[in-house]
Amino acid sequence: MTTHQEYPAVRMYIAGEWCEGGTGRTAPVVNPATGEVIGHVPLATTADLDRAAEAAAAGFVTWRDTPVAERTAILHKAADLLVSRADEVGRIMTLEQGKPLREASGEARRVAGALRWDADDARRAYGRVIPSEPGTLLSVRRAPIGPVAAFTPWNFPAGSPMRKIAAALSAGCSLVVKASEETPGTAVQLVRCFEDAGVPPGVLNLVFGEPAEVSAHLIAHPATRLIAFTGSVPVGKLLAAAAGAEMKPSLMELGGHAPVIVCEDADPVAAARRAAAAKFANAGQVCTSPSRFLVHESLLTEFTEEFVRAAEAVVVGNGLDAGVTMGPLANERRLTAVEALVADAVSRGAKVLTGGGRLPGAGYFFAPTVLTDVPGDAALMTEEPFGPLAPVVPFTDLDDALRTANALPYGLAAYGFTRSAATAERLTRGFEAGILSINHCGGSVHEAPSGGVKASGYGREGGPEGLDAYLVTKRVSHLLTD
Repeated sequence: MTTHQEYPAVRMYIAGEWCEGGTGRTAPVVNPATGEVIGHVPLATTADLDRAAEAAAAGFVTWRDTPVAERTAILHKAADLLVSRADEVGRIMTLEQGKPLREASGEARRVAGALRWDADDARRAYGRVIPSEPGTLLSVRRAPIGPVAAFTPWNFPAGSPMRKIAAALSAGCSLVVKASEETPGTAVQLVRCFEDAGVPPGVLNLVFGEPAEVSAHLIAHPATRLIAFTGSVPVGKLLAAAAGAEMKPSLMELGGHAPVIVCEDADPVAAARRAAAAKFANAGQVCTSPSRFLVHESLLTEFTEEFVRAAEAVVVGNGLDAGVTMGPLANERRLTAVEALVADAVSRGAKVLTGGGRLPGAGYFFAPTVLTDVPGDAALMTEEPFGPLAPVVPFTDLDDALRTANALPYGLAAYGFTRSAATAERLTRGFEAGILSINHCGGSVHEAPSGGVKASGYGREGGPEGLDAYLVTKRVSHLLTD
């Protein structure tokens, strides 16, 4: 059984100091596996936000002018500290977000690798010299854009903040991070690693608060030069509009509804196993989670039967318990939303082959669910489920399957299974998505870019492209004189 685990005190970090909010307002932090309040998170006032933005403005000057080799060394030290603390960071993450401890600790270690990649890649943010007329030196320079306002969600409490922090600090920017109030403890532990590694005061600031209040204030603040957001499409549109009103660039990593096409020549059993493993990771609360399974009619029975077996083999429970492979949903809102999607599908004729409802007892647990005969007008086929739901539908023609896959406004991730290189290329060219995987449903990697098209956002995180938003391009024409 799970033993009681202490949850650390949560504070904001502004100008190199840990602090409470100006008015002492707080919000509860709830363990989704038990429904119990385990801590409280301070909520920032506008005065707190002004202090953070002004600290970032001053910190930017310091960090921008710090030699890149020195910046890189500090960031590598922060990565080392995070790896050494990964088990404790993972424990805190599981307490506040619910994912299994192994996944949580692995997330902490993985994002340390992302930090190393960005820190090293920033040393290759090369400009160029352009051939010009004698006596003139024409060059292109790359420089940090300035203070960043970053907003991150709860589903990857280490991964989402680190993508912003790593890219910004590596590029020479400062930032104010508004991490999720539902998973604040992990963000605090990340920032402590940077503090202990020697990042100067003001360069990295952490705040919490009412999301709409914080975003409106930080986006409009004169010190802010870039807005970086990961979250839902509706909120992303609001933040992008606010940034546009201030003529400030933004980086938007938004939601999706990832199609999986299992072609006629694929191995249905292998495809089902790999797709199911990805579907139930983090209880389906992943923006790139496979969420619409389009299976060639000749493979439908084999694929569905194996998917059901995989779903029923998932061990659902408290993420701190040994052997658990899927934790709870993050909050009551998600539980209610997932229930509504299943009820709507069933009311339209869908059949639930396994799962289909919340599990008894405390916490926000929902059974891994597989559905068939799901009509195209069911909400589950058009709205991002963000939960452990797998609708399986047949197709006969690949062109029709691609049209179905691309019919939604989303364009984040897409997956295909085939033994044919020619068919794989057809899928690659045909999918309207920014992240494609063939014959697997793997996640992001540090060395390659991730991001969406259409309503799933713009800009990229990871790979050499991951620093682009955090750098500005300067054209310098220098007339040489004696």
